[in-house]
Amino acid sequence: MNKGKVIIISAPSGSGKTTIIGHLLEQNFELSFSISATSRAKREKENNGVDYYFFNTEEFKNKIDKSEFLEWEEVYDNTFYGTLKSEVEKNLNAGKNVIFDVDVVGAVNIKKYFAGKALSIFIKSPSVDALKNRLYSRSSDSKESIEMRIEKAEKEIEFWKQNIEKFDITIVNDKLEKALQEAINAIDNFLKY
Repeated sequence: MNKGKVIIISAPSGSGKTTIIGHLLEQNFELSFSISATSRAKREKENNGVDYYFFNTEEFKNKIDKSEFLEWEEVYDNTFYGTLKSEVEKNLNAGKNVIFDVDVVGAVNIKKYFAGKALSIFIKSPSVDALKNRLYSRSSDSKESIEMRIEKAEKEIEFWKQNIEKFDITIVNDKLEKALQEAINAIDNFLKY
């Protein structure tokens, strides 16, 4: 049985990453979504093992010490996100292609780990102002939370600029239909070989 391949999608909050990944999962690529782990509190309507694997900070740090993560990062003060090695390997060994929704640092680390078996796509909004408008129009988070996301987004864009060669493709999401088609084409080409 052939092991699966890895597709890494990263983007600042508000770039349309979740919408694009949702659309890709509906295509016939036999994709398995990599569920991230986090130490943040579970939000209403989120389910453990479906939206995230939820751990308290101590549990998360314990898993870091045991090298159970493919990648991890302290995204906000004492709030960790990461990818469990065991979950990814289980899907790849079953021949499934695994799609990741991670930040830019995680994307670079996963790409390095899987090398030629991975396709790394960065989704970019047309501008920081467009990003801000999208985040505020969602109105699902507090103003403070949105400001933190904007600050993080600006850092991620700067990181992407400094590491652009580590991403295989950059898609500018100015028109959703066009961005969706570009993502489909990139993954289709990648999985053929």
